[in-house]
Amino acid sequence: MLELLAPAGSMEALRAAVQNGANAVYLGCGDFNARQSAKNFTPQTLVDAIKYCHIRGVQVHLTLNTLVSDREMKALSDLIRHAAQNNVDAFIVQDLGVVQLCRQIAPKIPIHGSTQMSVHSLSGVQLCAAMGLSRVVLSRELTREEIRYICAKSPIEIEIFGHGALCMCYSGQCYMSAMIGGRSGNRGRCAQPCRQSYGYTHWQEKYPLSLKDNCLVHYVRELEEMGVVSLKLEGRMKRPEYVATVTAVYRKALDEGTVTKPMMDALMTAFNRQGFTDGYYTGRVDANMFGIREDTRDDPQWLESARQSYETGETPLVDLKFRAVIEPSGSYLTATDPEGRTCRSQGPQPEIARNMPLTGAAVAQRVAKTGGTPFRCAEVRTHVEPGLVISAAAINAMRRDVLNQLTALRARREDPVIRRPKALPDYPGAKGLPGLTIQVTTREQLTPSLLNLETAMLYVPMHILLADEAMTARLVQRGRLAVALPRIVHDGEMPKLAAGLSKLRQLGVKDALVGNLGLMIPVREAQMRIRGDFGLNIYNSGSMEVLRGFEVSSATVSFEMTLPQIRDLGKAVNAELIAYGRLPLMVTEHCLIHGRNGECTCHLSPAKLTDKTGAEFPIIRDGDSCRSVLLNGKKLSWLDRQDDLAKLGVWAIRLYFTTENSREVDRVLNDYLNPEPLDPGACTRGLYLRGVE
Repeated sequence: MLELLAPAGSMEALRAAVQNGANAVYLGCGDFNARQSAKNFTPQTLVDAIKYCHIRGVQVHLTLNTLVSDREMKALSDLIRHAAQNNVDAFIVQDLGVVQLCRQIAPKIPIHGSTQMSVHSLSGVQLCAAMGLSRVVLSRELTREEIRYICAKSPIEIEIFGHGALCMCYSGQCYMSAMIGGRSGNRGRCAQPCRQSYGYTHWQEKYPLSLKDNCLVHYVRELEEMGVVSLKLEGRMKRPEYVATVTAVYRKALDEGTVTKPMMDALMTAFNRQGFTDGYYTGRVDANMFGIREDTRDDPQWLESARQSYETGETPLVDLKFRAVIEPSGSYLTATDPEGRTCRSQGPQPEIARNMPLTGAAVAQRVAKTGGTPFRCAEVRTHVEPGLVISAAAINAMRRDVLNQLTALRARREDPVIRRPKALPDYPGAKGLPGLTIQVTTREQLTPSLLNLETAMLYVPMHILLADEAMTARLVQRGRLAVALPRIVHDGEMPKLAAGLSKLRQLGVKDALVGNLGLMIPVREAQMRIRGDFGLNIYNSGSMEVLRGFEVSSATVSFEMTLPQIRDLGKAVNAELIAYGRLPLMVTEHCLIHGRNGECTCHLSPAKLTDKTGAEFPIIRDGDSCRSVLLNGKKLSWLDRQDDLAKLGVWAIRLYFTTENSREVDRVLNDYLNPEPLDPGACTRGLYLRGVE
């Protein structure tokens, strides 16, 4: 059966989800979840939530899906231990270091890879399985054919988002909110800049980054048939009435296999952005996917109906089997739940009937009255010897007693396996001046000055290296060359990628820059060394330790970290940081340049978005695909403060060229060799000083 997984941003929303048919809920507790603006749960209310759900046969998945700093690991360890001791059913995790921590502290609790992990290919799922994950939430951008392919071959469970808000950027790869206002989406503080208005070249009242909400209610049976294990509903920041309505509609669609107009009307009333979209799932990635939230008055009738669904009484969710025995020596009643737990209540000794003796049918009628409880009577077996009688009150008392016992038993805490986390080895990092790495985006940027410069590594996109084998051979002879891979590669594109890697390996390229978990296996199969890029979101020493276990040669630390955090980071593998360049803010499945005028000219020239303040955001391609990368308008620069970077223990600092022409590249190289003071009008220090929330 397809699990219906509903959001719970508060205890009220949790009740709304459970009473309307959710099989499981996901929720956050404290500071380590991707919806910090929701009410969320305290450690005590988390216990209450778990008990409430377990009594009713509903699982609780705890979201730990943010990047976590080294200094926060102690508090996170305490939360993991607390949740495990109180029998949480799963952890939802983004950070590689948090995956390791969960496995060490609570090895029996399943770990689910969050959509923030940006897993969108079978090889990404396989790598998650190798890390000990039991489930992965796939990126929302996949088509039905891609989901079907992954489900058919996946060694672990697959979960997908079925309804709710769509981010414009691949989840886990958006740094726009962090760079603009210091509120990191990877830390649960996203300010949703994608919902703001932008124009091309100049500001306009347009919304090229705002997608309609996803709606796959028509495909729930198809998803179940293809092997999806869990259907997730987005909405931990939505009101309880929304949770109630959406959960109820999807419950009905799953149970009855049909979707009616009233069901769609209910979804529209609960929340919509000029309608819904199924564009990613059906492969229709076009302008019809875009929409904004329009201000409308709430329907009071809808609000009242939604509230009644979870405020008035109980929806019976747990089927029980009863057995009632009434014989001369005594009476008793047992109740057994679906998991085989049995409770027994002893009743009074029957009396000889003077008028109408008790019948099995009369006993069954009394026992079956479970209204107002989480339980539903599925069966009553009776054994009533003739000529006896006990009062209706006595039967009712036995029924109440067994139900109370069973409620307590289902809420009872089991003894989980809890262990101490292992102390991480001390890896102090490199000493002295860091080396220099350079990443280019275009062929023009490979200037003679650049090629004559001593570098620890030169990162060149795959399509450029494959287009000119003679040039690639010269670069190989020069030494220290790595192929820079696109961050997003779907399964249908993997054969082309594998062939390209094989060809480059034959040409002598030995290293590959990898920004997604799904690319590690293909690179390893091509017998190349892995160089970790910023897309892996390395934010703590535990993550570096995980990469060491995967034999990664170097790792680019997150540019959302501060310099002290980078300095104190355990350097289990060689650490690299970006010291110059336009930082990437988004990578999108949509071609943003196509969205400008309906034509795809992204291969010819870059474009840009402009916001209300006049800030510009250039657009380039992700590799040679039509996926777009939205860049920050101001360039990051630490070229004048290289001495500060030398104190961080990093192996190398990177110059990242994106929109620069050849003259600009040479000017930056000169600034690297002969530093000039920062121009605050054109450059920024990024987040290395101010950090993120």
